[in-house]
Amino acid sequence: MVARGHGALVIGQIMLVTGATQLVSAPIAVWLEQRMTARLLTALGFAMFATGLAMSAFETPRTDYAEMFWPQVVRGFATVLCLLPPIRIALGHLPVERVPDASALFNLMRNLGGAIGLALIDTVLFGRADGHGRALTERLLRGDAAAAEFVGLPNLQGAIQMTPDSMALARPSVEKAGLTIAVNEAWAMTAGPDFGRRAVVVGRTQESCRSARLTPTQASCVTVP
Repeated sequence: MVARGHGALVIGQIMLVTGATQLVSAPIAVWLEQRMTARLLTALGFAMFATGLAMSAFETPRTDYAEMFWPQVVRGFATVLCLLPPIRIALGHLPVERVPDASALFNLMRNLGGAIGLALIDTVLFGRADGHGRALTERLLRGDAAAAEFVGLPNLQGAIQMTPDSMALARPSVEKAGLTIAVNEAWAMTAGPDFGRRAVVVGRTQESCRSARLTPTQASCVTVP
């Protein structure tokens, strides 16, 4: 959306999809939580959230509302599943008198993880965008048609000689394209840990099944610790 040059109102309209999906899916998540185990819902939520992130890792400078719609729907529904079941896993088995302290620690770790994630995302966005812009410029100078199409310039026929005027004309498009590539890398980077969390939850579930000597198809093997 930064690459598209949208204002605050248009950005809000685009991002409204995620919030609206969360609002609609919250009752569904509560209904599922009453009928499915917390670990299974947590694994499903992280897998869906990682999928939604990965769906956004192939954007171009011309990506807009239509291309962002379904990834936001997937992430919006997954967000609800990534909140309610993990809280039940973390706090549901504790005595009532220990819940306040445990809840504070849970929120602290969640906020700490969010701060680390934002720092990594900012590092990727602002640390790699310039490098991608320079790489695109070099490809354009060699007459790379794929680079020209990605940037949004007319198709090139062979290597070109960039004059100061043409460089000044193309610079904004190249900078936006470099930022877009960095954004895609950030999407892909954040998708990886969520797939990892899903694997951890599944691994713990299988371990519980073996400890209890139950088959994975038995619902009782996926219980809150």
